[in-house]
Amino acid sequence: MKQELIATGRTVEAAVSNGAAELGVEVERITYEVLEAPKKGFLGFGEAPAKVKITFTPRPEDTALEFVRMLLRDMELDAEAELARELTSAGDRLIRISGESAGVLIGRHGDTLDALQSLVNLVANRAEKEGDDSRYTKISVDIENYRVKREETLRRLARAKASQVRKTRKNITLEPMNPYERRIIHSEIQNINGVSTTSVGSDSNRRVIIWLEENGKPTAAKKSELDDGFGESDRAPRESSSSKRRRRRKRPQSGSKPAADTNADPGFETDSRDSADSSAAGTNHNSTEPIEKSFD
Repeated sequence: MKQELIATGRTVEAAVSNGAAELGVEVERITYEVLEAPKKGFLGFGEAPAKVKITFTPRPEDTALEFVRMLLRDMELDAEAELARELTSAGDRLIRISGESAGVLIGRHGDTLDALQSLVNLVANRAEKEGDDSRYTKISVDIENYRVKREETLRRLARAKASQVRKTRKNITLEPMNPYERRIIHSEIQNINGVSTTSVGSDSNRRVIIWLEENGKPTAAKKSELDDGFGESDRAPRESSSSKRRRRRKRPQSGSKPAADTNADPGFETDSRDSADSSAAGTNHNSTEPIEKSFD
């Protein structure tokens, strides 16, 4: 939204500087119109300051920065936000958030940070659209240098899993990732001979498969491998309707003691596939690293 104000000063330059300071922006970011030139007067009489009209039109990144600062204030977080002068490697504008309590905005594997970034881009480009400008400005948000650290972690993961694929000759499916993180995995694997990557799935369940090139490109991961460690292999098996009927028919007559069954859990049937899936998955619920599963 365009901002305007009237500023005064002993000179035109001083008036412009005063107006920029009042708006909290650099002098280079504003335009001005001289309303009244300064008058020197004589012996202190008739002297008049310069008067200028200052106009400031925020850029999308300015709107985004103000939105982030407002959010931090409303959440009462001990954190600050600033707009970086340099662009990211992808050519995006970058807003950095720092502070002791800023970490709560990161979330698991950056999920909360990604949501915040999407909201920031929506706010910034909506304002630009209202100004009849079809340009789209991409803005990245980083907290305490998290994205750099996360990228390093993902690149190490890609190298380690590529080595595992070459050693075991089995494909590995990583946990679901956002497009930014998948691109990091793809780019790192491109530098390793003998292995390649492909993405499978859709929306929030899209994953990267690291595969051995001589085995051929996989088209999909096995359904049993897409549990994220919280699938059927980790749940207690449900008792089927037929097993319930069989159990009722085998119920002992009154006065007789039922045979003790030390191998089964009462009310449930044991399914060997569940235990096999759990062993194959190698799930670690407490791990903060991406979860991986391998399959033939």
